[in-house]
Amino acid sequence: MFQQRVPRTRLTSAISILELIYHASVHSIRKTHRNAVMSIAMNMLQAAIFVLSFYVMFEILGLRGNTIRGDFLLYIMSGIFLYMTHVKTLGAVAGAEGSTAAMMNHAPMNTAVTIGAAALSSLYIQTLSLFLILFIYDVVFHPVEIEHPILAYGMLLISWFTGVAIGVVLLAIKPWAPTFVSIFTQIYQRANMIASGKMFVANSLPAYMVAMFDWNPLFHTIDQCRGFVFLNYSPRNSSIEYPMYVGIALIMIGLMGEFYTRRHASLSWGAKR
Repeated sequence: MFQQRVPRTRLTSAISILELIYHASVHSIRKTHRNAVMSIAMNMLQAAIFVLSFYVMFEILGLRGNTIRGDFLLYIMSGIFLYMTHVKTLGAVAGAEGSTAAMMNHAPMNTAVTIGAAALSSLYIQTLSLFLILFIYDVVFHPVEIEHPILAYGMLLISWFTGVAIGVVLLAIKPWAPTFVSIFTQIYQRANMIASGKMFVANSLPAYMVAMFDWNPLFHTIDQCRGFVFLNYSPRNSSIEYPMYVGIALIMIGLMGEFYTRRHASLSWGAKR
């Protein structure tokens, strides 16, 4: 309260912001559970349930023959991991504290810190869950063979980036239409169960069905990821550039919208009547 402000260089300011983002990320990870390990374990359990449910569904419906030749569980996980990273990041960023939150009354805090913390904490949890599940699968069940692991992880990063971009747009809209953002987020997450393309091989789709899914950046990243995971699959109906361009465009729109919202937001918007 009575601290004297000392002028800082750009480097020290950047270090201070990064330190603030780090502590906010730790707080975000522990938001679901007081123990950070339990937060990761719960996310791993959710991913495992997704994988097992899709495995049972493919077996019951007899769709296993329509997948890529290779490790069937790896085919399922390549879609599940990217889907969960995308929708979890979107939900975390869209649910981050905005300009009208009480925490923003403290001088060091701003919306850039909360957005960065939500995005990085989600990426940390999803990445750690991914490596732990693959490690357990490799040791206990079957050796994991990924043709280009670094490029495959790059597709997960692009899925994360597009989730951040859409989340920033929703965060900018939320003070103006909170009900719409809440409903849209839920609909988008549920719709991507099918629209993401994780349940089928994009190369096997006819042209009229490709047009129904190729608007979705997640459809492209999952299909390209499977091209890097499996040796005998070359994606023809997707691209790497499209989700990157969409993510860059959306994050620019979202940052401009968030700046406008921050300039015009009122603390009374969040007050109970």
